[in-house]
Amino acid sequence: MSDRFVVISGCSGGGKSTLLAELQARGHAVVEEPGRRIVRQERAAGGSALPWSDLAAFARRAIGLALADRDAARARSGWVFFDRGLIDAASALEAVTGEAVLKALAAAHRYHRRVFLAPPWPEIYATDAERPHGLDAALAEYRRLESVFPALGYEVVLLPKVPVSTRADFVLDILST
Repeated sequence: MSDRFVVISGCSGGGKSTLLAELQARGHAVVEEPGRRIVRQERAAGGSALPWSDLAAFARRAIGLALADRDAARARSGWVFFDRGLIDAASALEAVTGEAVLKALAAAHRYHRRVFLAPPWPEIYATDAERPHGLDAALAEYRRLESVFPALGYEVVLLPKVPVSTRADFVLDILST
């Protein structure tokens, strides 16, 4: 377990990446979402391990990337903020295939006890080239994650729907307690 590794998860389009950019601008280490990197790589290579084509292959790749991210993050000092990560990927794989991978991976690779979840925020939700799914799919994913993290023993902290600088202050204040 690493008490320095903090997961920012939750609803797609809920402002996670914007929050992480703010934390990075303040000097904290940030790990980009595995899923976005995979989508870029697969599209560039003409691959099919995309969440809308082959979710199981996509989730397996995301698990591998999340494990590599954790290993690389050990060299960093201070807080390391992860835009999603291993739990998101393993829960997606388990949901789509029924493979019981989540508990074992989560037990072997713990994050900080507090996980920050971005709630659905329809007012800012937007699709893009790496996130073409609609809000309904984002809400379904959020509901799954909302139950997965507490079931694994994490304390879930909902991010407030406030300007990004206030959100970053909120995260850092919670972590200091």
